[in-house]
Amino acid sequence: MTMLAQSLAALENLPGVAAAVQSARTACTEIRWHNALRRRSAEARAEATVRSARNSAALEGARYPVDLIRDAARGASGLPEDASGHLAQAAVRVYSEAAQVEKSLSSAPAQALARLHLAAAGGLIPADQVGRPRQGAELPGDGIGEPESAPVGAALGARLNGITDLLSAPPAAPALVVAALVHAEILTARPFVAGNGLVARAAAHAVIVGRGLDPMGVVVWEAAHLDAGPGYHRRLQAYTSGRADAVADWLIHCAEAVVEGAGEGRAVCDAVTMGRVTG
Repeated sequence: MTMLAQSLAALENLPGVAAAVQSARTACTEIRWHNALRRRSAEARAEATVRSARNSAALEGARYPVDLIRDAARGASGLPEDASGHLAQAAVRVYSEAAQVEKSLSSAPAQALARLHLAAAGGLIPADQVGRPRQGAELPGDGIGEPESAPVGAALGARLNGITDLLSAPPAAPALVVAALVHAEILTARPFVAGNGLVARAAAHAVIVGRGLDPMGVVVWEAAHLDAGPGYHRRLQAYTSGRADAVADWLIHCAEAVVEGAGEGRAVCDAVTMGRVTG
């Protein structure tokens, strides 16, 4: 086991983390045996992805009914031609792209992040700012913390190197811990001018699928982040302190989010089995 894998595994020894992570693993294992995932896994995954995108967009302030997001995802209708509608459409794009980079996240993390950002921010910000980290004195327009507190220059480069190291961690590293840290690091380092929230959640989603925690891609853990309300951002803000208790709290929240997301994934699978998914 490499030093990075050992460090990540050690985080599971923080108070309360190991039990929460095990509960998440159990929930993900149990859902794999759902009947819908034997013959209709593609349909179940498509619906779960729609719900993940809908919740991620809602966390950015773009709240739409899941039916409308589903129709937009399959090209049956469009979303409003305003900032909110464009953001929700970007969420649909970035989750579609996340499915394409699940395997390349660990082998080519920087390129995978660039692809996710292109999906999240393409057409929403100037083209020369899309698909690349912030440069020079550029500040982020979203993420956790005041724009002026965001790392720039060498400090941002170091944070980005840390994120790519996380994404390329060896298979022995605990998938949930990797995903949770990638999520938090992107949202707090804010490496892009815009789109950090969508990229953070899509990258974390791709990690838990690509690393085998949720190989069928039906765990809608973004729902729990949305359900947490202000607590989601408070935990991320506390994470920036680097305190062990704050990191543990974030990891436990993410583990509990996976458990809740597995429950929503089961509801998706039930709906697929009964033919109740619209569209």
